[in-house]
Amino acid sequence: MPGLPELPALPATSWAVLGLLSFGRELSGYDCKKWADRSLGLFYWSPSFSQIYSELRRLEAAGYATSRLVAPESGSRDKRNYRITDAGLAAVRAWAGTAPVDPPVLKHGPLLRLWLGHLLAPDRVREVLTGHRDRSETLRRRAAADAAEAGADEAWAYPRLTLTWAERYYAAERDLAEAMLADIERAEGER
Repeated sequence: MPGLPELPALPATSWAVLGLLSFGRELSGYDCKKWADRSLGLFYWSPSFSQIYSELRRLEAAGYATSRLVAPESGSRDKRNYRITDAGLAAVRAWAGTAPVDPPVLKHGPLLRLWLGHLLAPDRVREVLTGHRDRSETLRRRAAADAAEAGADEAWAYPRLTLTWAERYYAAERDLAEAMLADIERAEGER
């Protein structure tokens, strides 16, 4: 498209980590991982520590982030804190606004087991679905708590909306698993 900035060929993990820095806070790799687990992990995925640290180095080398060593607190070792640069903010803004949006990819372990249900004992299928229902409810509660923790701070409006989406998604997953358990019971009763 004419007039749009040329975006560097960075992997999605780079853009996600740069996005974590885009809220204006100085973050260590540990802080990024903790925040990714509490936000990105509820709707996209949470990069591993090694991915985060390698992406932070890549972003710094590209001029999208700067870092500084921070003196240790009470006997801990030095840590490196990162902050987004103006160029990094412009790049992540351009990427978010212009890069193609990939459709969601459904890799649903419980559904794969259900699909292979003819190879499993019926109790195992129910166990998989019950576990999924329970995990979904746990994640729904976590998303709701994290959205509430974001509070009314205007800077957190979109992350809060994203967490609300995640809360609704996990509620739907919980309800779908419960409905499927009922469907299995009906199917077994018809045999």
